[in-house]
Amino acid sequence: MKNKKINNLLKKILVLAFIVYFIYTLIAQQKTLNSYAQEKDKYNNEIEVAEDEQAELKKMKENINSDEYIEQIAREKLDMYYPNERVYIDIEK
Repeated sequence: MKNKKINNLLKKILVLAFIVYFIYTLIAQQKTLNSYAQEKDKYNNEIEVAEDEQAELKKMKENINSDEYIEQIAREKLDMYYPNERVYIDIEK
């Protein structure tokens, strides 16, 4: 009788330990999955930014030898203008 009670108690403790271990494992796995999901989102955002930058660079590559682009760079960066062109400078800045 006493042996049966001990076995019954041992089974209950074993089942309880298994349930606690199962819940702990489930929570740990969920935390890991959440961190992986965050990393995935971060990398997807980085990919989108890189793709936008790549598209912008491709556009620039296509326009880099055009006369309009060369003229724009000459005006903005080198302060070059046509010989008969009047340039007005805003001194209010």
